[in-house]
Amino acid sequence: MKKFLSITSFAALFGIMAACGNGDGTESPEETGQEEAQETSGEEGSSEEGGASGDVAIDGSSTVFPIMEAVSEEYSIAEGGVNAPVGVSGTGGGFEKFINGETDIQNASRPISDEEKELLEENEIEYTEFELALDGLSVVVNQENDFVDYLTVEELEAIYLEDGGVETWSDVRDEWPDEPIELYSPGTDSGTYDYFNEVILEDQAINRDASLSEDDNVLVQGVQGSNNAIGYFGYAYYVENQDTLRAVPIENSEGDQVEPSLETVQSGEYEPLSRPMFLYVNNDSLKENDAVYGYMEFALENAGDLSEEVGYIALPEEDYEANLEELESAAE
Repeated sequence: MKKFLSITSFAALFGIMAACGNGDGTESPEETGQEEAQETSGEEGSSEEGGASGDVAIDGSSTVFPIMEAVSEEYSIAEGGVNAPVGVSGTGGGFEKFINGETDIQNASRPISDEEKELLEENEIEYTEFELALDGLSVVVNQENDFVDYLTVEELEAIYLEDGGVETWSDVRDEWPDEPIELYSPGTDSGTYDYFNEVILEDQAINRDASLSEDDNVLVQGVQGSNNAIGYFGYAYYVENQDTLRAVPIENSEGDQVEPSLETVQSGEYEPLSRPMFLYVNNDSLKENDAVYGYMEFALENAGDLSEEVGYIALPEEDYEANLEELESAAE
């Protein structure tokens, strides 16, 4: 009986060893596959389902925010393991975080400045710039305002300048009401403010009575609340609120009075207030975090459609194709 039990026990032990390996000290294919799967699931930027995972830090312009919000929402559907919230510190505030290495991606409604380039170089941060879409910076009044038919660049400058000599609408044109103008403008950390300051105010001081905010929704609400108000912000915010706001045609360099629209911005007819919008990405983030690369790839592949969905203007398709080639090169 003891001999029989010993043989039986040995057979059972052999069966267990065979189930766990090949019986010769090597691992079975099943075991090897399980270990490889466990190793893969632990790598940064990949999920258990095989998709991307991880965090992507994004901040920047409130003007570009609607596009980036749409990108993040769509990407989270495609890649549920990626967390990519979009901050709204303004272009200048976003660049401060980007320079400090706090963010992977910076969106901007103006090009990066020479000073910001120098600070990034000092911090040994290499980056790549991409044009994302086009915007027509929109000057707006309340829908009930029926007297501002158009503005010249010179009139717009006088309205917003600290020393422009304009306090009432009648100071702009005699036939307009003798009512004080209520001014709304993006804050000084905003790329929209920077652009307006460059092309309209020519780097002169803005009227100290202007209400400033980096949040374009605050500006929208301000103009909605008064028939004597005027403001400016990105085209998408005008489109979203055109039932209560009216875009003021601006006289361009050819003497034509032009409203912002998909056609006039893309053609360049709406000048000098048509402009590109940008994405900047930290090259190390591209190389070290698959989630950042995947996010940027998705953003550039879908920027045209998503830009138009939220009220901006897409670049030509060949520009997005060139961007994707540049992205691949930056990640090498």
